[in-house]
Amino acid sequence: MLDAYEVYTSSQLEDLVGLYLGGADRDRLDPILDACVAVYKDQLDEDGQVDFKGKAKAFVRAYDFLASILPYTNADWERRSIFLNFLVPKLPAPVDEDLSKGILEAIDMDSYRVEKLAAVKLELADTDAEIEPVPTTGGGGAPEPELDRLSNIIAAFNDQFGSVAWSDTDRVQGMITGEIPARVAADGAYQNAKANSDKQNARIEHDKALGRVMTALLKDDTELFKQFSDNESFRRWLTDTVFALTYSTAPSGGNNPDGHQLGLLR
Repeated sequence: MLDAYEVYTSSQLEDLVGLYLGGADRDRLDPILDACVAVYKDQLDEDGQVDFKGKAKAFVRAYDFLASILPYTNADWERRSIFLNFLVPKLPAPVDEDLSKGILEAIDMDSYRVEKLAAVKLELADTDAEIEPVPTTGGGGAPEPELDRLSNIIAAFNDQFGSVAWSDTDRVQGMITGEIPARVAADGAYQNAKANSDKQNARIEHDKALGRVMTALLKDDTELFKQFSDNESFRRWLTDTVFALTYSTAPSGGNNPDGHQLGLLR
C-alpha cells in the first residue's frame, strides 16, 4: 500500500471522503486538502515529493484498473482512491517531475460523486447488487466474412499501434485474433450472460472476462498486459474488438462452452 509519509492522516482521509459522498461542496473539501499540501511542501524534500506524488498517481491508476475488472471493491482502497484523486492535482510539481499538467486536473465533482456512490454500494461482497447497463456502441448490417474481418482487425492494429515497440508483432496479432478471444468466449459468466441476458449485460460480463484473461497473461506476456493496463487507447480498442468477435459470433438460443463458434479464431 501507499506510504503516506504523514502528508495526510487517516482522519483527514475519512473526513474528506465522508463530506464528499455526503454531497459537500468543494469549499468544504479544500481546507483539508490545503493542509495536506502544506505538509507536502514544508516537510518533504524534492526527492520525497517526487516519490510521494509518483506513488499516489500509480495507486490511482492501478486501483482504477483493478476496480474495472474485479467483481467487488475494497472499501479502504476505494476511499483512498477518492481522496488521492482530489489531492494529487493540488500538489505542486517538483522540479524534477515531468510537467505533464492536465493529466489529473480538476474533477467534475457531481458526475464523479455519482460514480463513487455507486461503487460504495458494491463494497459488501455478501450483498446482492445490480449494476446499471453501460452504454455500448454497435451497428447493424450483415456480418463481414470472417477472413476479411480478421484482416481488418490486423490492419487496424497496425495502423493504430504499429509504432509500439512490440518484441514479436506477429505473436501479438495472433493472440489478439485467436487466443484472447477464445479464452474470453470460454468464460462461464460471459457465456451465461450471452445466453440469458441482453447485449448490454453481456458486455459487462465480457469486460470482466477480458480483464481476467489479460491478468492471467501477466506471467507469460508482460508486454501485452502492460499496454492493456497503461495504454487507455489500446485497452479500449482491444475491448471493443474482442467483444465484436465473441458476441457477434454467438449462436442464438444458447452458449458454446468450448468456444468453437470462433472458428478461425481458435
